[in-house]
Amino acid sequence: MKILLVSTNTVTEPYPSYPIGLDYVINAISPPHQVRTVDMNELRDGSALAGVLSQFIPDIIGLSIRNIDNVDNANVKTFVGEIRELISIIRRHSKGVIVLGGSGFTILPGELITLLDADFGVIGEGERFQNLLKALERNESVSGLPGIITRNSPIKFPEPWSQPFPRGIFPDHSYTSFYLKRGGILNLQTKRGCPFKCVYCTYPHIEGKKFRFTPPGEVSDTARMLQDAGARYLYMTDSTFNGSYRHSMEIAKALKKAGIYIPWGGFFTPTSPPPDYYRILADAGLMHVEFGTEALSNKMLDSYGKPFQIDDVFSSHSEALAAGLHVAHYLMLGGPGEDEGTLKETLANADRLEKTAFFVFSGIRIYPHTALYNLALGEGQIEPNWNPLEPRFYWSPALHRETVMELMKNHAGSRSNWVIGSGSQQTFKNISRLYARGHVGPLWERLIR
Repeated sequence: MKILLVSTNTVTEPYPSYPIGLDYVINAISPPHQVRTVDMNELRDGSALAGVLSQFIPDIIGLSIRNIDNVDNANVKTFVGEIRELISIIRRHSKGVIVLGGSGFTILPGELITLLDADFGVIGEGERFQNLLKALERNESVSGLPGIITRNSPIKFPEPWSQPFPRGIFPDHSYTSFYLKRGGILNLQTKRGCPFKCVYCTYPHIEGKKFRFTPPGEVSDTARMLQDAGARYLYMTDSTFNGSYRHSMEIAKALKKAGIYIPWGGFFTPTSPPPDYYRILADAGLMHVEFGTEALSNKMLDSYGKPFQIDDVFSSHSEALAAGLHVAHYLMLGGPGEDEGTLKETLANADRLEKTAFFVFSGIRIYPHTALYNLALGEGQIEPNWNPLEPRFYWSPALHRETVMELMKNHAGSRSNWVIGSGSQQTFKNISRLYARGHVGPLWERLIR
């Protein structure tokens, strides 16, 4: 069959994210199927997609939904309307079967397949798409296929993909140059899943509650392929790169052995690291460490279900700086148990973290399948019939929103290393200019003075 895979994501701020998920699906279904991919970051408008549909004439169109909204309470943007318009264009120019998938779809499959009027949906990892294709080719019922749903079928979330997941990345896509020209960043995955129990996080629901590791040699081979294809920076898309210190150090050693000389970065958990951990990673090319810290109050860290305390944050931070790395911290203000005292404690402790960028969000987006959802429901912050496609944000009952915003803005002041919510348009313009001049990577270290 002829399959058209479409990446619907068009968010490019602060930098565009390469659609690595499509590559895993391609490896799972071709051969035997003839597959073509489209990235809406490259096409930008529906008329170009209509041209692809008319020329390729696909039997099946798979749409990957990366995000539902931007999780920014201060400036909420939802993306479902854009996807709905894409599907309308597809319906007008194609008779192909429409299948939804991706991380955003997996969070709200029932709501999205109904609203978007798609034919099928793939919950969880995209490799399951191959099972749907086999059933359609044989004209068999999809009932009972794990993770495959229709508009009318009950929603049952499958166990994580049990087979080895295929290697991702096809660097010869027409749209790869889009990313190489805008920061030079291509994505790389070293494992899936997350065993941590952060109360707000959807990763365990999307990818499973256990780490499933890719062999270090396979990761380094893929990294070398990307480097040879022109990548100038690699971003590790794991839920947390250092969730296993042993595996992540093996990855670093494999990258060095493979001759990877381009820099890389990823998301880290600020648990206390083994001796020389960050030096070993820096020696293998690590440049940027983004810590999912969320709070600098032990009371709030416990409330968020974090596997670390403040002392661990300071230890991780200082060792990363000592290794010569750029460091950033993400903060969430106003979560369960937050009051003016814990908020001021977090802001005061943030000032003890030197040479860092802060990305600060107020309120926490509520999603089903999380402990935060159950808490918000119990507190009456959401109703049992609430449509989760309409963004709601958790706020501690002990803290007024105005208090959070006032304290946060007064504390940040004019400091460029404090980015509130999605950031300013001026910041994005500055990054775009730097990319145009040939700079690579996320570049948030330039916010640090």
